[in-house]
Amino acid sequence: MATGHRPTGARDVWLPIPPDEIDGLPEGFRYLHWDAGPEYPADPAECVFYTVPYMKGAEICLRPLPLMGRLRAVQTLTAGIEHMLPGLPSMPSGTELCNARGLHDASTAELALTLTLAALRGIPGYVRAQDAEEWGAGFTPALADKSVLIVGYGSIGSAIEDRLTPFECARVSRIARTARETVRGPVHPLSALSALLPDADVVILATPLTDETRGLVGRDFLARMKGGALLVNVARGAIVQTAALLPELASGRLRAALDVTDPEPLPAGHPLWHAPGVLITPHIGGPSSAFLPRAKRLLRDQLTLFAAGKPLRNVVATAGRNACG
Repeated sequence: MATGHRPTGARDVWLPIPPDEIDGLPEGFRYLHWDAGPEYPADPAECVFYTVPYMKGAEICLRPLPLMGRLRAVQTLTAGIEHMLPGLPSMPSGTELCNARGLHDASTAELALTLTLAALRGIPGYVRAQDAEEWGAGFTPALADKSVLIVGYGSIGSAIEDRLTPFECARVSRIARTARETVRGPVHPLSALSALLPDADVVILATPLTDETRGLVGRDFLARMKGGALLVNVARGAIVQTAALLPELASGRLRAALDVTDPEPLPAGHPLWHAPGVLITPHIGGPSSAFLPRAKRLLRDQLTLFAAGKPLRNVVATAGRNACG
């Protein structure tokens, strides 16, 4: 077995999923289960491949890194890796940080569509009416014939458009960090936002959280949105400036459907909970029945490459270098 990725003698792999539940793991490693518990499963110094516990908080996930002196790879089970970037300086030089690109595409895209449809058709109001045993029929906006703008056109953004296709939208526009052409049409750069926002009935955020996108949706962004438009965020809460969004909601000019918020978790008593025209879900884009089988497949595939000394997929940063994709 090749040892291109790992130093001789070190063979521990930490997994947040019990190893006996993952079929097809390559031989030659000692697989250990750690899902952010207070005790480590073994000496962290012997870990060469660390799979980050899922949705356990940055402080917990970063805790073992300074002790992992033989580490060669860190695999997240999230598409976003901003919570692990502060740990890069404590990783041995050359350690590769990999994200879970593709793992959450279907689940997150489903939720984006669910939030869009529920908000447009007024489903939260009908649920409240059902609780009160009130029958109040009326006309609501449809997704059909609407113009949609997807901000962040990676694998999740593309999966969102896949699911929009049958709904007969008038137009779907796409924005990403860099411009490119796709089979569906052009992907515009971030610099095109100001020109595209005024025509969008629905704006869906699916972009990673980076220095460039943090606070992207602020006063100017929101002011450029069409009156009555819907903002849907399935990306990261910090992309939206909550203080700028609240007055737009209070005035009724805009509506929002948010799976992520800033702050997060949203504390009791926060004004966003009861702002008019807002639908909130508690960061459930990834956690669904689609998660576990896809996570197991990702880990099996990555560890097979790792065992063979082949390049890992989805490498977004390397310790000791100023490179982050």
